[in-house]
Amino acid sequence: MSADIVSRRLRLMLADFLSSNSVLREIENEFQAEGIPYKPDPAQNVGGQRRTLVQGYYNGLDFTDARDARKFLTVLSVFMRQMEHYATSTGETLTFDRFHDQLRRDGFSYQQGAITPVTAAARLADAKAIAQSFDAAHIGEQIHRIEASIDADPALAIGTAKELVESCFKTILGERRIEYAKNDDLPQLGRKVFKELKLLPDDVPDSAKGADTIRRLLSNLSTVVQGLAEVRSLYGTGHGKDGRVRGVSPRHARLCVGAASALVTFAFQTHLETKTKNGS
Repeated sequence: MSADIVSRRLRLMLADFLSSNSVLREIENEFQAEGIPYKPDPAQNVGGQRRTLVQGYYNGLDFTDARDARKFLTVLSVFMRQMEHYATSTGETLTFDRFHDQLRRDGFSYQQGAITPVTAAARLADAKAIAQSFDAAHIGEQIHRIEASIDADPALAIGTAKELVESCFKTILGERRIEYAKNDDLPQLGRKVFKELKLLPDDVPDSAKGADTIRRLLSNLSTVVQGLAEVRSLYGTGHGKDGRVRGVSPRHARLCVGAASALVTFAFQTHLETKTKNGS
């Protein structure tokens, strides 16, 4: 049975907040804006119109599903901006701090009005949410394998993290009808994807604000790809290794998984955004 991506405690905290600090129309607007269905359950007695309304929207979410978890977090971010504004204007930060702390425990962080993942597991949730939009079952299977093996089998997690990035690249290239050879390695696939998505340092014009900084960041994308390929060869599954090689720990696996999931999320988001802008 899959675990909830956002904790029950965080959901209860939001329900408590909304029952005391919001109105019915505002609650409806924010949940409906994310396409969350309202599913009332007469058998549930949670008390109060606003709390009952929130619970009805919670019933329309599967909190083990990455896409639904992201919808909830988007709604939460709207109300956290309200909390932040109140805390800034009055100096009363207790409520905002409590939500910020619980988000951190769940593996997320609130910064500049947005909620982003900060742990490997949470970043995988974002990658899964985006990958599911492609109906790519194999990517979902890879993410599930990573989640199950970070602590139990770090070498498998590292090997699968590399495979996840490879699947991401091949999915993007396939959707854009860009040819690649069966024997292309990960760095070769990465170069083709970055070229197609205009994520190479040379794609940044000199006139762009912070051009040198952006170029360095884009250059690091290729470095991450190369590093994942090399670490997988040394320690991950999928290659024969010297019997004297010492095993890696879960913390090494989390580093690789975090890098892979951040890269996959960024690449998929760039692919989707540029397709939309180009009318593809």
